[in-house]
This record gives sequence, C-alpha cells and structure tokens, in this order.
Amino acid sequence: MTAVFDPTPLPPVEVLAALSLLCPEVVRDIEQNWNAPVSDYARHLWRPVARPASGLTVAARSIMREVLHQRLGVIMQPEEIGKVLDEFEHRPVIQSGLHCLLLMDRVTFDALLLAWLGAVENGLSAFFAFLGTTMTMETIGREGPGWLDVGEDKVNLFGMGRHKLCRKSTCVAGPVSLNKRALEAVGDETDASRWLGTLLASQDKVFGTAADALTSLNEDLVADWDHSGMALPIFIDDRLAASAVARHLEYDGSLLSRLLLEPARRQRLEHALEEAASGPFGRFLPNATDYFWGIREERVRKFVLDNGHLIEPDRPHGLSIPFERPHLRQALLDGVLLPNLFLTFLVLAILPRVRVVGGLRQIGYVALFHQILLAALDQNAPEERDLAAELQVRENAWGTRVIDEKISVREQLAGLPEGAVFPNLLRQYRLRTFAETTDNLKLVRENARWRKIGQAGIKAS
Repeated sequence: MTAVFDPTPLPPVEVLAALSLLCPEVVRDIEQNWNAPVSDYARHLWRPVARPASGLTVAARSIMREVLHQRLGVIMQPEEIGKVLDEFEHRPVIQSGLHCLLLMDRVTFDALLLAWLGAVENGLSAFFAFLGTTMTMETIGREGPGWLDVGEDKVNLFGMGRHKLCRKSTCVAGPVSLNKRALEAVGDETDASRWLGTLLASQDKVFGTAADALTSLNEDLVADWDHSGMALPIFIDDRLAASAVARHLEYDGSLLSRLLLEPARRQRLEHALEEAASGPFGRFLPNATDYFWGIREERVRKFVLDNGHLIEPDRPHGLSIPFERPHLRQALLDGVLLPNLFLTFLVLAILPRVRVVGGLRQIGYVALFHQILLAALDQNAPEERDLAAELQVRENAWGTRVIDEKISVREQLAGLPEGAVFPNLLRQYRLRTFAETTDNLKLVRENARWRKIGQAGIKAS
C-alpha cells in the first residue's frame, strides 16, 4: 500500500516544545494558524476575551476603563469614546512590546501593522498600542527614539547632542522640537513623500516631552498612510499605567495596596519574585528596579526598597520616597514615579483580564508575572480565591516581529500608493501565511533565551 504524502507543512516540533514549557497559550495560537494567512493570525489575537468574573477583576477593569476614557478624551468626541470602550469590553487587547520609537523604525512599524490587521479583520474602529517610554533617547550608537532611520542613514530627530541623548529618558526628555534642517536634507529623495511632509508639518511645534512628540508624529503618520481610517491606533504608555496604579492605591483594602504595603503580603510577593528569578525561566524576568522607577533630571532612575523608603542606590542625595500608600500615590500622580513592568502588566492586563500581544521576551515574563501573582494570593480569602480560579486562563500572545520585514520602512513605503499604505499591506498579508512570514519560526529558533530553554528541556527528557 502506497503511503499518502501530506504536503501541508507543520511547525517545528522542538520550537513548540520549548515555548510550551512556559506559555502553552502561545503554542496553541501558532498551531491553529500555522498555514493560515497572517491576517487570520492577527484576527485570532484580537478575538473576544471572557469578561471579568471575580470582584477583583471587575474592579480592575473598571479602573482600566477610567484611565482609557481619560486618554480618549484628549483625542475623541464623547460618542466616539463610548464606541471604542464598548469594543474594548468585548475584545480587550493591547499591542505591547513596542518601544517609544517613530514608526519609521522597522520593528515598530511591523508590530503596529500586525495590530492594525487584527483590528481591521475584527471590524474595530480603534485599537490600543502600549509604548514603553522609560528607555533613553539613545540606547546604543545611533539607535533609539532620538534617531530617525531613513534607510541608508539616520537623522538626529530632535537635534539633541549625543551626550544628552544617552542621558535622558524618552518619557521626560523635553521640551523638544524637530531637527528641521536635518530632515530637509533628505527631502529631495523621490520616496520621501510618504513620510517627510507629515513630519515637517510639525516642524514649528514644541512638544512637552519626546514621548509626546513621538506619539503625535506617529498619529500623523498613520492618518496619512490610511486615509480610509479603518482602524485608529490609540497610543498609551507608562504614564497611563502610573495613573492606573494610583487608582488601585486609593484605599487600603485594594489588592495592590495589600500586596505592596502589608509586610507579610509583600514578603510573600517578594518570595514569589525571587523564586521565579532563580527558576529555570528567570532569564526572562526584568528586575532592574524595585516596583517603581523614579524620575529625576529628565532621567528614569533605579530604585531599591530600603528601610521603608524607595531610594536611589549609591545616591545619598537622590530621590527618597516613603513606601507608604499616600506618598506612592501622590508621586505617581505628580509624575515622580512610574511602575515597573510587573506592576504595569498587573494593572493593564493581568488583573483587568486584557490580552497583551508582545515580543518573544514579553510572552515569557508575562507568563511568569501570572505565576508570581498566583503564588502571592491568599487562597483563604474568598475574593482572592476567585481571582486565582480566573487566572487559570492566561491572555498572553506573540505579536512583535511575527511580521518581520528585512527591508527598511522607507523601502516598504516606496512602492505603495500614498494614503493607502495600510490597506495595500492588508491585501498582501491576506496572501502570506503565518509560516511564511515567520520563516518557519526562525526568530524563535535563533532567540538566545528560548534556545537555552529548549536545550534544557531536551536534557531533562
């Protein structure tokens, strides 16, 4: 009897085995959409999420709606706000894993495009994208929010000196304005019409911070690239997360207040954090600061919790904030504190039951954050027991560098019609499969963290 050959390609087993050790929910997404168009994968990520059921998750979703309403109030009319929030109730998804960079950055552009595809394929009028703003304006040589990638060269976007770029954080660097002369120097190129005019339209504006400037410029670029307005990206960042944490800390009885401020509960939480950090997946955890970042002199500062105060290590005259609810809350509202990634994902995703779509490190640490919270809960308290039951389902997904074009954004834009960039890309990604776009999960195979996890799994078996 002749064997029947099945030509349908399958995802690499060893890669899925490594991913399944920490985030099986991501593996299910991949398996279900392996041979489907990548636009179908995007639609799948923006699928409905079960509504909050426990008292703690309902309260967290209410806070989430409040801070989103405040953000939308800056850019939308009241009737539009209601529609966006109603859509979010049914499909609460946030594209994360993005640093606060101009959309001319290839990874940022490709990730936002995937989110846009998911929103459009689900008929949403808007979607949310979280931009991390605690990075410095220059991360390594001529990289970071202070630089504009124009393909063969890079432009100092705000004309800020190199010594300042590497010493100032995006969320507080400012005021800033565009480096008009440097931008005009690339203006005689034939393909610059897709982006340069949009930037130069803001050449006379002064922005309060670099994060404000990048958000505004990205909003303008998307509007010019998609005249149809099929799905509007709403950019949110660490400052919105700070507002949400401040709301959680309004009273002593909130879960966050108990976890952070009751000594026995914080000890249990810190034990869970230490256990995760020393475990087999500890390399995924970001642990650069204790619970919060401090803001001083246009720079994000590392904190350690010492003797009841958040202080800058080795800085006797640096920031010092009492680790007490009123002081923490006021510092968050005053812009002196920003939550670390654990608290950020706690208030924006895990507690309000929001699906977060991010990169290959993020899918690891979000899964760990879930485990840490579960370990820190008091199973003898009914409301926390209800929360623990609800947290058995993780809303955690991979979406950054799923689309991973190897040419610059400038080259991607060059062949596309003005005003219809995203709609034309939608047609392309309805024809390319997830397997093709990810090159058979090449990025995962080459990722150092996941490769080590896979090797460890093979040895263990």
